[in-house]
Amino acid sequence: MAESGAARGAEGGGRGAQLKHTGLRPGWTTGACATAAATAAYSALLTGDFPDPVTITLPKGQTPSFALAAEELGTDTSTGAEWAMAGIVKDAGDDPDVTHGALIRATVRTLPPGSGVVFRAGPGVGTVTRPGLPLDVGEPAINPVPRRMMREHIAEVAARHGGTGDVEITVSADHGEEIARSTWNPRLGILGGLSILGTTGVVVPYSCSAWIDSIRRGVDVARAAGRTHLAGCTGSTSERTVVAEYGLPEDALLDMGDFAGAVLKYVRRHPVPRLTVCGGFAKLSKLAAGHLDLHSGRSQVDKGFLASLARDGGADDALASSVAEANTGLAALQLCAARSVPLGDLVAAKARDQALGVLRGAPVAVDVLCVDRAGTVVGRCAVAGPGAGRA
Repeated sequence: MAESGAARGAEGGGRGAQLKHTGLRPGWTTGACATAAATAAYSALLTGDFPDPVTITLPKGQTPSFALAAEELGTDTSTGAEWAMAGIVKDAGDDPDVTHGALIRATVRTLPPGSGVVFRAGPGVGTVTRPGLPLDVGEPAINPVPRRMMREHIAEVAARHGGTGDVEITVSADHGEEIARSTWNPRLGILGGLSILGTTGVVVPYSCSAWIDSIRRGVDVARAAGRTHLAGCTGSTSERTVVAEYGLPEDALLDMGDFAGAVLKYVRRHPVPRLTVCGGFAKLSKLAAGHLDLHSGRSQVDKGFLASLARDGGADDALASSVAEANTGLAALQLCAARSVPLGDLVAAKARDQALGVLRGAPVAVDVLCVDRAGTVVGRCAVAGPGAGRA
């Protein structure tokens, strides 16, 4: 379960080491922030004092410290039970992150001995409403690793200050419901706000791991809903195209962005009967040429490759030469269209074949749609692969 969008984030006040191999500053996940906030709040509940900064231990042994952005001790007027709240601002370091700057709060209340640690979703934290995620329907969207981290730190605080470790932790995120609209959460059936995430506690700048994790959770949710036809799309324009072409529901759409390889490799391990890949002509020409990462900084449109395909489609030497020298992939496509050379269809077919190669015989039939910026289909190919006749 993960947030993803055009951008994604971590927490202000954390003191992390620079990533020496990149020179970029790492950040901290929402799970790390929630753990630090819960640790500070439970410490205050037992001692009356908030540790500031509060230090936690992450799964790989790092020990970052977090400055508190909010703290409060109180008593429930109805029950007389005491509670403590601490808040930490998420800092994504040098990674773009839609949750960067969000205030993550944890409110801790003691429970009767033997209750264990109970998690609640406060304002701005989502609730799971669909199967297929690593949490049951109805559970707060606090992922397994952050839950484990919080349990471990609560136990440590209890041992240090004489508590039982039986607590209710309510995690909330200021403006989280609004921020979540820019994430995958609504499509995954996580309603009401953000997810509390992280497997290591660290946000690696530009790792794009959150986006790839969202792709995987999207496949899981679609399979759990019984979807037999999914579509990996490079953006909103291609999503609209596949909906118009096939009438697919929202939970069958995978916002793969540039990560075609992430979709194909996960579907290889978790197959569905049919996968449509839909995206801009230029991006899918990269897939056709064998690139699984379609980002402009990591792969380029190969006009020589397009010229070779154009020749396969009947282009003469003059046209092939013009394609090889074209400024953009779209310009190459237009040159071929003017001479009735089906470059779009050729790219679609080659991209499909590359996808089938990555799938390695998994029982998945594949077709590809290439679109222009307006969403008009400029290239398509037949469904092929295992079970294509039934797809």
